[in-house]
Amino acid sequence: MTSTTCAPALAPHSLRTRFTGFGGPFWVVIGGTMLNRLGNMVLPFLVFYLASRNVTTDRIPLVLGALGVGGLIGPVLGGLLTDRCGARLSMVAGMIATAASQGLLYIAPNLATLTLAVLALGAGGSLHVPGAAAVMAGAAQGKRRRVAFGLLHWSVNVGTALAGALGGFLAEHGYGLLFALDMATCLGYGTLVALRLPRTTGAARPESARQSSPKSSQHKGGYGVVLRDRLLLAMLVPVVIGEAVYALTEFTLPLAIRDHGLPPTVFGLAAVVNAVLVVTLQPIAAVYLTRFDRSRLWAAGSALVTTGVALTGLASGTWGFVLTVAVWSLGEIVVSGLYSSMIADLAPENATGRYQGAAGWARGLARFGALLLGSTAYALLGPTTLWCTALTLGLTGALVATTLGPHFRTRVHTG
Repeated sequence: MTSTTCAPALAPHSLRTRFTGFGGPFWVVIGGTMLNRLGNMVLPFLVFYLASRNVTTDRIPLVLGALGVGGLIGPVLGGLLTDRCGARLSMVAGMIATAASQGLLYIAPNLATLTLAVLALGAGGSLHVPGAAAVMAGAAQGKRRRVAFGLLHWSVNVGTALAGALGGFLAEHGYGLLFALDMATCLGYGTLVALRLPRTTGAARPESARQSSPKSSQHKGGYGVVLRDRLLLAMLVPVVIGEAVYALTEFTLPLAIRDHGLPPTVFGLAAVVNAVLVVTLQPIAAVYLTRFDRSRLWAAGSALVTTGVALTGLASGTWGFVLTVAVWSLGEIVVSGLYSSMIADLAPENATGRYQGAAGWARGLARFGALLLGSTAYALLGPTTLWCTALTLGLTGALVATTLGPHFRTRVHTG
């Protein structure tokens, strides 16, 4: 991996300096995200909740499929809303929609309404994401944006780790507590944004990137500006591949652990290892790695994630699985915030929301594909085929990211 500078080791004062200067809106989103994720308990326990509502095993994939479809709709709508009405409105709307859909899910009387509620939850839960990303993009420029987006990812992991520890306890006392806390934190985040976030929060961009963006003067329309940007569309290829490979850790890793005769607590241990590594190491890594070229880091981190996921096929005992989790967690730390910051650099003025909406759509597509195809391939073709396919696809995505590096650097004149 080639270094772009020869910076010395970072002193504590340097670390503090690099975490300052992002501005008030940035910390509103970081704090609100942490609060929201602390209450993120409905989705992790959704399968258990559906079972408690007497949804049969053969119908659960239908409901989860609706969640995936919603996850494709939300970012697209959120991107449009962000660019037309501002990040504040799109984020408040997303939090209200999420809380409302959770309430509907809790009181839904039958399978049809449960499915519609989950569809709305998938859309509402991702509606705010482009707005939050626009705030991150407006907090910094260039490689420093990678630190901003990395800290957003870190705040998600902090809240998620705490929610996982609390959610199991609350679930034992009834799902009503889970829904109440999740709805309260959504409304709390929405209230914080409404009161503390400026009405308009733009994303400043380098003049060179603005001049070389696809022609658009600039852009109150739909997603035509996204579809005309061939470099962005090419970058979405490694986004989809990388996110799909990573999603296997959520959808098929539990199957591998189960098939080796290990208890569910091993998957819980894997989640703890991932959370500890990311929460502990990511802030330091995000600052230290700013000295390296982002496209090369993206490729290296993606390859590391892919390797860790593929090694699942060789694991057989508890500590074997824990080792694979450690490998892909380190890769997750490396790639955190990279492509989001790069896409923010590509976005024309007034189109940041739609560009981040396209990235969110790509993530949703990857998770949807991993949910449907990953588990199917595992069951029908066998674990070895799945893990080998993941290795091949993941390394191909890393190669594509490397290939796109020169084009990205030319476009934004950074790197």
